[in-house]
Amino acid sequence: MKLTREPMIAYFSMEIGIQSSIPTYSGGLGVLAGDTIKSGADLNLPMVAVTLLSEKGYFRQELDEKGRQTEHPVVWEPAKFMTLLSPKVSVEIEGRKVLIQTWYYTVKSFTGGQVPVFFLDTDIKENAPEDRELTSFLYGKDLVYRLKQEIILGIGGARMLKKLGFEIKKYHLNEGHASLLTLELLQTFQKPIEEVWDEKLVWDVSRVKDLCVFTTHTPVEAGHDRFSYDLVRQILGEPVPFDILKGLAGQEALNMTLLALNLSEFVNGVAKKHGEVSRNMFPGYKISAITNGVHSYTWTCESFKKLYDKYLPGWANEPELFVRIGRVPDEEIWEAHMEAKKILLGYVRETTGVEMSPDLLTLGFARRATAYKRADLLFSDLERLKAIGTGKIQIIYAGKAHPNDQPGKALIERIFYFKEKLKDHIQLVYLANYNMELALKLVSGVDVWLNTPLRPREASGTSGMKAAHNGVVNFSVLDGWWIEGHIEGYTGWAIGPNPTETKLVEGYDTRDAEDLYNKLEQVIIPIYYKEKGIWIRMMQNAIGKNAYYFNTHRMMRRYVTEAYIR
Repeated sequence: MKLTREPMIAYFSMEIGIQSSIPTYSGGLGVLAGDTIKSGADLNLPMVAVTLLSEKGYFRQELDEKGRQTEHPVVWEPAKFMTLLSPKVSVEIEGRKVLIQTWYYTVKSFTGGQVPVFFLDTDIKENAPEDRELTSFLYGKDLVYRLKQEIILGIGGARMLKKLGFEIKKYHLNEGHASLLTLELLQTFQKPIEEVWDEKLVWDVSRVKDLCVFTTHTPVEAGHDRFSYDLVRQILGEPVPFDILKGLAGQEALNMTLLALNLSEFVNGVAKKHGEVSRNMFPGYKISAITNGVHSYTWTCESFKKLYDKYLPGWANEPELFVRIGRVPDEEIWEAHMEAKKILLGYVRETTGVEMSPDLLTLGFARRATAYKRADLLFSDLERLKAIGTGKIQIIYAGKAHPNDQPGKALIERIFYFKEKLKDHIQLVYLANYNMELALKLVSGVDVWLNTPLRPREASGTSGMKAAHNGVVNFSVLDGWWIEGHIEGYTGWAIGPNPTETKLVEGYDTRDAEDLYNKLEQVIIPIYYKEKGIWIRMMQNAIGKNAYYFNTHRMMRRYVTEAYIR
């Protein structure tokens, strides 16, 4: 493998979603990482990425007739997609030496740029049986397993890049999972003070901070990884003295987010609102905001790619050209949309046996099944929904619940319950095993993309950006990116009041549901069926006002100028 001599940006992420057939991602965080790397390649940035192999994937989702979820390992062969390299490094876990090898994959761009991605793997015959499983499941098992994985990612990943001969000018931590690499850097830069008789060491915090960039994605306190110091001592030992570690990562427990905050010069949230929420959660820290995007070429369906190639040549590497969408004839936009819709409805028919009509207004909701996403808000008043939607709407759901998220699993079962209750009035399907391939069908094939998170828990959200790339309008709670992308009646519609909160609050369900029903009945359905010209104009606005800005090319240019070349 030929390595560049140029200093690199090293992008660390617990999960990276490059394609569905490489199942090393669970959802938005991993797909964002993959999109980031793809734009890095398109823009010819000097980048390298590090993640875990997850050789049994996240999981394959099976749903029974009542919506009960069963998880199965994903069988895939890394050797079909990537190359196993010979160098190995080791980390110490529970006093044992654990060897790590790496698989090498290159993300290549039509521009000639490329980004190497290294997938760390402990399934090596010299390792103990329990250690061989440490890179098997993404977010698997318990806190002990999680801490061991984060040692491999952060410390093992930093050592692997050094072993491979890379010179790193910035380490970009995508969420706190890789924060332990800061401890590896601290050890690298420690220096003795010769004149001090007890040979104390100076830990060069400023030098580590200068090397690190940290992106936080979690607006919920409970979402930040924490490990008791007893567990840290048992699993990791004492890489730096505990009095120093507690000063950097929290006195009560090792908080991975705090560790990254204290050892990163540049810190950012993933939307303007999320930056505000993060500053409120962690007062005293300078936290910027760089709003997420999506990789335009990856998240545009074939019919719209052809349309953009025809009227907006160069769009794939210059998504700013979407502002010229007005030059595309209305009828061709609608034809491209109907082609995507028929592909989605064909998939629904093949996988569920349900025949849906291409003429009906189709609502789409697909994301991780967890309580704060409120996937059941649409069903707050079934009788009203029947009155509004019978003969006028059909609904498509998808999404996995984390294996340990019992409320999330119960939420899927509730959707199935509502499906049964509505079956004589409104067709509803729940598509199993949501992945990148299915996501593209959904974001391009529905008419309206629905999003109903409880504010301000949506750090950014990227599925709505993908929908916008395909001319699908958003109908969403004003949280995350949609606060920035929303122009009422122009790029889509809001659900509920304007966002004013910076802390987690409850009690919006009734108000949000009422607004959802009112707009669906009085605005969205009438426009769809009676004002097709207005509808197509809104599709154009979604592309020209949202897709042109909410893409990873714009996002990466901001990272370069604000974080990487500081």
